[in-house]
Amino acid sequence: GPSNSEGAGKVSLLKKVPALKDGDFTLAECTAILLYLSRKYNTPDHWYPSDIQKRAQVDEYLSWHHANIRANAPKTMWIKVLIPLFTGQPLPSEKLQEVMEGLSTSLKQFEERFLQDKAFIIGSEISLADLVAIVELMQPVGVGCDIFEDRPRLMEWRRRVEDAVGKELFFQAHEMILNIKELSNIQIDPQLKEHLAPMLMKMLK
Repeated sequence: GPSNSEGAGKVSLLKKVPALKDGDFTLAECTAILLYLSRKYNTPDHWYPSDIQKRAQVDEYLSWHHANIRANAPKTMWIKVLIPLFTGQPLPSEKLQEVMEGLSTSLKQFEERFLQDKAFIIGSEISLADLVAIVELMQPVGVGCDIFEDRPRLMEWRRRVEDAVGKELFFQAHEMILNIKELSNIQIDPQLKEHLAPMLMKMLK
């Protein structure tokens, strides 16, 4: 149901997704959830390495990610699809250009500071850092902003992530994002529009 419902509040005090409920235990925030699951299910070491320095590198990327990649990449989806869907009005092209410029700066830092000449963010094996990054970076692709075009190093990294995860699973996981434009054809309840439109606009300020 809606993330702001009373039931959702019992899972996440913030009433936001993602949220996890494991028996009586609840947890919010995607990074915390990923780390919890990796520890609980004793996932292969490369996802969140036991080596203290490699683990610190994953933590470093996850800390940087929120204020950089996440601060820009998802906004492309809001600007091109979701906000027009809920408000009935397209946003000025200048708004998308502003977000793309910020994202371009973040991608440059991503390549130069984190990816460098490595196969993955922390070395020769995929980690949670790569998963968190790719999910965010596929969102612009879903709305027609191919950020991998003209960035061969970034494109090769994406291909390695696809291969490491498995192409079928990769595209299954991103199916909704890659078909996000289809939402433009659905009918939204007028009351829901009235409730959500101001909140969505506020996100871009």
